[in-house]
Amino acid sequence: MKRRNFIKRASISSLGLVVAPSLTTSCVTDEKGTTAISNKKPVLPVVVATWRFHNATKAAWEVLEKGGESIDAIVAGCRVEEADLKNTTVGNGGAPDRDGNVTLDACIMNKDGGYGAVVCMENIAHPISVARKVMEETPHVLLAGKSAEQFAVEQGFKRENLLTENSKKAWLKWKEKSEYKPIINIENHDTIGMLAIDANGDISGGCTTSGMAYKMAGRVGDSAIIGSGLFIDNTIGGATATGMGEEVLKTVGSFLIVELMRQGKSPQEACEEGVKRIVKLNPNYKNFQVGYVALNKQGEYGCYCIHGGFGISKYQEGKQDYIESDFYTKKEA
Repeated sequence: MKRRNFIKRASISSLGLVVAPSLTTSCVTDEKGTTAISNKKPVLPVVVATWRFHNATKAAWEVLEKGGESIDAIVAGCRVEEADLKNTTVGNGGAPDRDGNVTLDACIMNKDGGYGAVVCMENIAHPISVARKVMEETPHVLLAGKSAEQFAVEQGFKRENLLTENSKKAWLKWKEKSEYKPIINIENHDTIGMLAIDANGDISGGCTTSGMAYKMAGRVGDSAIIGSGLFIDNTIGGATATGMGEEVLKTVGSFLIVELMRQGKSPQEACEEGVKRIVKLNPNYKNFQVGYVALNKQGEYGCYCIHGGFGISKYQEGKQDYIESDFYTKKEA
């Protein structure tokens, strides 16, 4: 199934963005040298996520609505998709690598800049929760492979087979030709990256994925890597990514977007610049997709991608919305 075509950004603007009357922001620097966005009254709490993950944003919103912290909202939301067997790009039921093994990557960041991640982890259904344990229970920030799995078991997680019959059948079908070529927007879901700000104004983020279907064994994308698939700065905001992880890694995309917001750009402007950096560096950009989502401390969002088909779920002011992103190649059509 192809995702719906995008509505024009101008159309979104004409309807009036729910989050604020304008995406324009300004920055001020206090006596300590800390830069913060401050010219609008925040519209909080708020949660945004890549793709049409309405159940995930709803679960996160329910935590925020009760006065919960953003870090707890992130875990609650991401776990919904990790448990969804119909979602073959996240958690249990994820598509395997070319050897038939489901390997999961995830990371989480909190309001204090804390970071935890796992990569190439097998047999554990909720890597977002394991990533949080890495952040909170160890002196490290990233665990890999069998060691990550063993750590999870020591923390009380149970081993289970993550390769469902449907994913196994699809993998066996792929093996008939074993052709590896990422197809843009071929599925109606992908990596979930989530950003949330609680009523206290504190932002956290998380990202979880099973990575590219039929990838080489040991491949790690951007999702679990700080600054690439996710970055949080509680004085500015956060950003997360989806799509071709290799291209996001090369430009440290999420960190770039947060730094652009620090310089005064709106979340939308920052996401657009992040995509343009990738396009400029790779002349083959027409062959892959990358999408970014950003959220600043005022609760204002931005999203942008290379090709049409990407969008974000947003829960704010008690209302669930799906926003289709503007995209780079539209101007080339």
